[in-house]
Amino acid sequence: MLLEIITPDSKLYKGEVKLVQVPGSKGSFQILNNHAPIISTLDPGDVKVIDENDRTFFFTINGGVIEVKNNHIMILAESS
Repeated sequence: MLLEIITPDSKLYKGEVKLVQVPGSKGSFQILNNHAPIISTLDPGDVKVIDENDRTFFFTINGGVIEVKNNHIMILAESS
């Protein structure tokens, strides 16, 4: 899956990942390969990313929006 995390000021991350966990407005949820298409708002919190090499990264956001479609994940974060 291709993940992009973008803020108004910069691109925080772009790369292939195995798992993304986000702070959804109605609770935390994970995105895995072949996830159903979704658009959701995000609350402030941490985005957990596990890349193809099993490395784990955390990005703190102050809310935003996530779109998942055809194994492409786009997170538009308010700030980091």
